Amino acid sequence: MALDRDIASYYALGAERDRLREPGGRLEFVRTQELLGRFLPSPPATVVDVGGGSGVYALPLAAAGYEVQLLDAVELHIEQALAQAREQDVALAGAGVGDARRLPFGDASADATLLLGPLYHLTDRGDRLTALSEARRVLRPGGLVAAAAISRFASTFDGLARGFLADPRFEHVVERDVQDGQHRNPDLEGRPEWFTTAYFHHPDELRGELEDAGFRIEAITAVEGPGSFRPELDDWLEHVERRAVLLRAIRRVESEPTVLGASAHLLAFGRR
Repeated sequence: MALDRDIASYYALGAERDRLREPGGRLEFVRTQELLGRFLPSPPATVVDVGGGSGVYALPLAAAGYEVQLLDAVELHIEQALAQAREQDVALAGAGVGDARRLPFGDASADATLLLGPLYHLTDRGDRLTALSEARRVLRPGGLVAAAAISRFASTFDGLARGFLADPRFEHVVERDVQDGQHRNPDLEGRPEWFTTAYFHHPDELRGELEDAGFRIEAITAVEGPGSFRPELDDWLEHVERRAVLLRAIRRVESEPTVLGASAHLLAFGRR
């Protein structure tokens, strides 16, 4: 299945490779790594990283002793991942272009499946359930899926924090996001920071999709939590004491249902 044209155009800009190393992205990276470290089985274990981009999580996992298969819909991302693997002298078990809805892996062949991007670029619920069902198919009994989503309310908070809501066009984007979760950028070329075609989940909806795909929910967590939309907090990550305070503050409320939607990203864990 062909990648949506606007999504392909957005990722062709090449910014995704360094996004999680820049202000506004580092907290997402640190917290995602923390949560994966908490829930993933210990290495050696087989991990299928679906929609893993340029290998931002696949490469550290491989370096830690996991056998990692990387799959992404964007050829540029696979090229970047392989280049960085060579630079870092890290061996991936495999890396290729593919579709989350049709995984090129055998039944019950993995201990964990990561879906850290596909669900918010599959705007049709049926496609999301297909991707989740495929993730379940390749898992061994007892295997774990980690599925990321963007919050239904992310554009509201981001629009206020970054001033995007001063543009009436962005307010129209936010209105639709809140109404039905369907995020569309009316000016991708001029305003790529408004993101691209996506689906933004309500936390309860994310839970329901995993359950409908046959998973037993282990946790629905906030990734950035109260640190969302606060790029200045990235500086806290450089200081041991402040970093600890920041991460403790997020952990305290990471599963609190009344504040989940205020997090930029959600990360759900389900068990086959």
